[in-house]
Amino acid sequence: MERDYGAELDTLQTQVKELDKLVRQMMGLEVGLSEARRTNRQEKELLSQEETFEACAIYFSGYYRSGDEIVRCEPQERHANELLSLQRDKAAKVLSALGHKQRLELLLEVWREPLTGAELVERLNMGTTGQLYHHLKALTGADLLKQEERGGRYTIPDHRRFPMLFLLSALLDLIDTSDYIDMSEARNEPHSYLGTPAKEGYDLHQLLWAVVSNCIAEHQAGYCTEVGIYLHDDGSVTVADNGRGIPTRQLPQTGAPAVQSVMTKLDLFNDSKHSFIAPGAEKGISIAVVNALSRTLNVEIRRDGGIYRQEYRHGIPQSGLTTVGETNETGTSVTFKAEPELFPGRFNREEINARTLELVEAYPGLRIKVQ
Repeated sequence: MERDYGAELDTLQTQVKELDKLVRQMMGLEVGLSEARRTNRQEKELLSQEETFEACAIYFSGYYRSGDEIVRCEPQERHANELLSLQRDKAAKVLSALGHKQRLELLLEVWREPLTGAELVERLNMGTTGQLYHHLKALTGADLLKQEERGGRYTIPDHRRFPMLFLLSALLDLIDTSDYIDMSEARNEPHSYLGTPAKEGYDLHQLLWAVVSNCIAEHQAGYCTEVGIYLHDDGSVTVADNGRGIPTRQLPQTGAPAVQSVMTKLDLFNDSKHSFIAPGAEKGISIAVVNALSRTLNVEIRRDGGIYRQEYRHGIPQSGLTTVGETNETGTSVTFKAEPELFPGRFNREEINARTLELVEAYPGLRIKVQ
């Protein structure tokens, strides 16, 4: 059988042309897709640049009960550019209208129930009505309060109730900053807690004995029998005891663990029983003061079957209270490194040993080791 090579060659050429055409079509499609992808990406980048603020928004809704009626706020949103571009002068005036403790007390009392001026004076234990009406005039002028009639009861206008709730909600998340402001002031005025500094600076050991005094208070309450003082090469120190451990439960008022209040509220334990009084100082050094005057502080708590830790820097929490393990032991360990600008020296082992012997003699049932 003879083969027709010419016909086969023609067929092959035809197939090659069809294949070439198909390849060219596919290449054109790929180029088109690449161009479309690039255009789409550029459009998204441009859109992202134009809507940086629009991409961030606050959504809110809520309800409250007024007598037998439930008042609801329909879901709303506020974009970041709207919030950050508010009229600052007027915003400051609104905040200043509320920026007084007695005014806030007035609003919260009237929120619970409408009250007359005389009833507010009695409820808030005010000696005179002059100061009361001064604040009432400011609040009514700001449309935050209204009076039913001359001499009648004060109420909060319905259209102001939800904005007030939203503001109080934001304040609840910011309220711990008041503690940090107090701690910053403690660093700026350390003489109130440390007395007059020596030429080279404040005595570092005062912070150590302030922490140890908490262990002694726990011992006096019948819960602590051992205290360990561990001096570290980096200048920090750990004080560990086998007491009950600082409470870790969440506080409903703040949503923060109880230990955070202990470590940040300067006035929580400011008596001679729970704080160390430095010579010549006006105020006692509580554990919160130690935290405020330390560059870093870590607290570890052993109680309720768990081990919990939290880290602070200049008194501000750097983390939440974290569960790191389980244990049957109880106690608290505090590791801190004092702020070197206030405490330029280092711990003196001999001085610590001498003071430890005095404490052991004063509290025979307490064992203290230095390592």
